[in-house]
Amino acid sequence: MSDAGSDSNSTKNSKLKTQNFIDVSAGLVFHKGKLLITQRRAKDHLGGLWEFPGGKRESNESDEDCLRRELREELGIEVEVNELIESIRHDYPEKSVHLKFFRCGLLKGEPAPLACDSIAWVSPTQLSNFDFPEADQRLLGKLRAQSELWT
Repeated sequence: MSDAGSDSNSTKNSKLKTQNFIDVSAGLVFHKGKLLITQRRAKDHLGGLWEFPGGKRESNESDEDCLRRELREELGIEVEVNELIESIRHDYPEKSVHLKFFRCGLLKGEPAPLACDSIAWVSPTQLSNFDFPEADQRLLGKLRAQSELWT
């Protein structure tokens, strides 16, 4: 009897996770010792918070292709996607996200807030002046602690 209940809960949880699970690629775009961050639009989920630019991966694209597309659409820049720095799964009440953060090099263009409210280039000490989503907190700690990531 308890096994059946476990299977039922497992199925419900799996179904919920499948329906509300989002893969996100985000860029850590470093340039001249600063890191690019963007402010989410007020009308969007987690509106007004700051984040690392990127977005939802489409089913037909790789994480890296997603990131190149998102940064071109949201900021008008071309980037070189390099190594994966952090991978985080975070559960919000309404959905679960799997965030992959890649180090990126700026190849072409000057970032402009095409699909966000604002942009900023920040130093490690300035990160604490901005409010980020809960899902980014582990990465923020890593960025503050590991100065070699900024070079």
